[in-house]
Amino acid sequence: MLPSFAYVRPTTLKAAVAALAAPGTRAHAGGTDLLGCLRDRVFPADTLVSLAGLPELVGVTPTAEGGLRLGAMTTVATVAGHPDIAARYRALAEAAAAVASPQLRNQGTLGGNLCQRPRCWYFRGDFHCARKGGGKCFAVDGENRYHCVFGGETCFIVHPSDTAPALVALDALVRLAGAGGSRVVPLEKFFVPPSADFTRETVLEPGEVLTEVVVPAPPAGARSTYRKVRARGAWDFALAGAAVSLGIEGGRVKHARVVLSGAAPIPWRVPAAEQALIGHRLDGATIARAADAAVAGAEPLADNAYKVPLLRCAVEEALTALNS
Repeated sequence: MLPSFAYVRPTTLKAAVAALAAPGTRAHAGGTDLLGCLRDRVFPADTLVSLAGLPELVGVTPTAEGGLRLGAMTTVATVAGHPDIAARYRALAEAAAAVASPQLRNQGTLGGNLCQRPRCWYFRGDFHCARKGGGKCFAVDGENRYHCVFGGETCFIVHPSDTAPALVALDALVRLAGAGGSRVVPLEKFFVPPSADFTRETVLEPGEVLTEVVVPAPPAGARSTYRKVRARGAWDFALAGAAVSLGIEGGRVKHARVVLSGAAPIPWRVPAAEQALIGHRLDGATIARAADAAVAGAEPLADNAYKVPLLRCAVEEALTALNS
């Protein structure tokens, strides 16, 4: 059962930010993650501040620089089905289409998908784990078949979002609004690794809200895709996945981004795999080298070593798809 809370629905962003400045408040977007967290007592909330009355946070519009602006309250389903996104940012359309189920894609928002809390059963359960201020990560010696193989330090969650790795691969930016004004952050820097602070997932300060995502114009010869491996064809979070964005000129890779999902506490960009691609033709040998580089240095736990070949194959399949 949900706990009791107050509910306010501001009609301006300024009013929403002012309401969120009060202690004990939480922003309410689609609510597909928030309400579950409240029901399961993952964290408390005295007041929910709805963002549903802010039309400026909804929609997909072109930018003056040739990119796209995506309002944070735009539904995941809209992102998946938008013709401009499908034509120019295929990885994002595919990632959005891979999120959960049709019902959740129609209710959930892009901003919410980026800001959702970890799905770790220790974090969501009755365990005083490190991320909740406790002294240890129970996954290290416990059930860890779905936990990370990269970036684990004190906390071994995996980042749950599908759209996040795709947007990092596309060099997206996010705009955050708070009482002190707005700021723009590269999405890659939006997520906080456990090595920096294992008690938080993003750089959002108390009272701040994510208002929009800006995807820059694609590079010359742009190609992108997202590959997701999961236990079932719908609903499930990624066991392993890869978002790849390339720019190809003269038959050679000039620009590359490789970002893993289901692998680390943040969307895990792999510069070594990118360097294995840049300057080379996208042939079988190059693809194999990049796939090997993508999983070099993985540190699986007792029960999740299976993720390493899955991640390698996800990168290989994504690159092969871009070469067809």
